Amino acid sequence: MTHRTGHRSGSSSGRSLDRRAFLRYGGALGAAGALTAGLGACGPPSTIGTGGGHSGGALNSLTAVIGYGNDQSWDPTQTASAFSMAANHHIYEGLLDTDPITRAPYPALATALPADPTATTWSFTLRPGATWHDGEPVTVEDVLFTFERVLDPEVNTLARSFFASWLEGVRAVDEATVELDFRFPFPDAAPRLTIAKIMPRHVFGEEGAWDRATGGLAVGSGPYRQSAHHPKSNTTFEAFEEYNGPRYPAFRIMNWRSVVEAAPRVAAVSGHSAEAQIAENIPYANVQQLRDEGLQVEGGAGMNHLFMMFNTENPPFDDIRVRQALLHAIDTEQLIEVGLKGYGRPATSFLDTDNPAHRPAATVYSYDPDRARQLLDEAGVTDLSINLMAVNVSWAVDCLPTIKESWDAIGVATTLEPQETSALFTKMDQDRAYQAVAAVSNPNQFGLDADLILRYNYTRGGLWMGYTGWEGSEAADELFALMDQATEEPEPERRLQLTHRALDLVAEQAVLYPVVHNELLTAYDPRVITGVRAQAYPGINVLQTGAVVS
Repeated sequence: MTHRTGHRSGSSSGRSLDRRAFLRYGGALGAAGALTAGLGACGPPSTIGTGGGHSGGALNSLTAVIGYGNDQSWDPTQTASAFSMAANHHIYEGLLDTDPITRAPYPALATALPADPTATTWSFTLRPGATWHDGEPVTVEDVLFTFERVLDPEVNTLARSFFASWLEGVRAVDEATVELDFRFPFPDAAPRLTIAKIMPRHVFGEEGAWDRATGGLAVGSGPYRQSAHHPKSNTTFEAFEEYNGPRYPAFRIMNWRSVVEAAPRVAAVSGHSAEAQIAENIPYANVQQLRDEGLQVEGGAGMNHLFMMFNTENPPFDDIRVRQALLHAIDTEQLIEVGLKGYGRPATSFLDTDNPAHRPAATVYSYDPDRARQLLDEAGVTDLSINLMAVNVSWAVDCLPTIKESWDAIGVATTLEPQETSALFTKMDQDRAYQAVAAVSNPNQFGLDADLILRYNYTRGGLWMGYTGWEGSEAADELFALMDQATEEPEPERRLQLTHRALDLVAEQAVLYPVVHNELLTAYDPRVITGVRAQAYPGINVLQTGAVVS
């Protein structure tokens, strides 16, 4: 076999943003109600719970509460939705997947890790007997189909930003083997391959299938199959009887409820009549209450952040001094104390302080209202009014009053406009007159390395750069060049130096930049489930979780 997929001819930046571009990161407007994903009949497995050492428990059905919407894109090549990304890790497999906490890679659809991580060609043999949830076998054609989409500059998927700089192409060697050809040695490719969830050609190669994937269609080879999907409500899963991979399902049925509002999310997991055994995105104010009820509440600090994004096509936000002034004006200590109940850290870099590549940036936005006023004066800006659009994620909403108070205090009249994520992106896509946006993000959903984290937001032709209107600037050209140099640099210390220069430039420009990094908390009932490992990024992973043996 000689079939090969790689970059197609065309502009390296891909196509420009269209009026539905927000769907790539979140919007699934007008998605259908119940979605069965076109699966054939599949009875309940005769055995479950053989993975993770947790078998034989009495709990066959797990109810989980997710603090984010399930009405955003489910296309693994496009989505950054916390709900669907977490779900897709249970539905799909990459050639390699990663441990949700350590991010150490392990063979998933492939049978082994690459023999030489420094080689420029990696060979993978597919797992014998792997099948899709509709019963069809997994083939090398499915692998080629997936990577063709990931690398296509015309489609310009979100996943492409994590692969295009180093992956030249993928080719079939025989009916069970594929090879990945690199532009240069890139050992970080191993954990990154989990982003490229392999998808069945016979399903998603059909006309209109990618739109259905955006709306919730999910057919994978992983331990759980999607059994029903109700946008804005819940998604259900069943253990996949024919699964033969390394992470077996522990529960026959899972029901993941989408509950964005804080109070009902806590209610679902608390009290004697609690319907859920696990809930993530726990409000800080409820931690002690849940612990007093016997629940475990755990989590961790990471990249998760509230960030500010400015539309540089809308003056005066094209002036770097204005952007810097607004960041200096925010009382981050008060924001952490009041809005986050102490569960946060001021941003000293685009990276969080626990990231191995972190160091304080050359520009740190400490709370300095006098400096903020001075910068506005130097920019000649007076009587500035800002409508701050924002996502309605509960912990972010708790931070907004401090931002308004801080900006009002330097003479910037501020109006707050929190709303559902899909609604926010719709407005941004339809009206380029927006000024500033406060949103939440965590590139750690994709991985931990600095190159990946930067490329999530700062990619030429990427969605976020389109919304900022900044990528055509000289500073953007300098940044993208630095990032490419760092990616290709084989010497670790030199690579880190180039990365720090890129991070300094991102901090100085203040186009899309963190205000605070916070902790994310998960609560679960240890009397019922065991093996839970709380993530420092949104969502849950229960592939090594099981029922407590009675």
